[in-house]
Amino acid sequence: MLNKVKDSVFLGLGIGILVPGILGSIAWFLMHRYAFLAKADLLLIACIAANAGLLHYFFKLNKENLGRGIISATFLWAFVFFFYKINQ
Repeated sequence: MLNKVKDSVFLGLGIGILVPGILGSIAWFLMHRYAFLAKADLLLIACIAANAGLLHYFFKLNKENLGRGIISATFLWAFVFFFYKINQ
């Protein structure tokens, strides 16, 4: 199914923003719902690290432009996490 995805940097950027965004919102909900997860920032890092799996998969399919978009989104998420930790 993902073999037919167009090899576009902007599509990779969208995928790289969307997947950790969904996972991060679930982790954020769990962190605020359960007290023992309140300081578990490793959950947020794991959500960003999910892009590494996507990156590996798309590079394996020879979709380099998708991979470039995903790695760009990973850096954006890393900056967001950095500013979150600074303001905490």
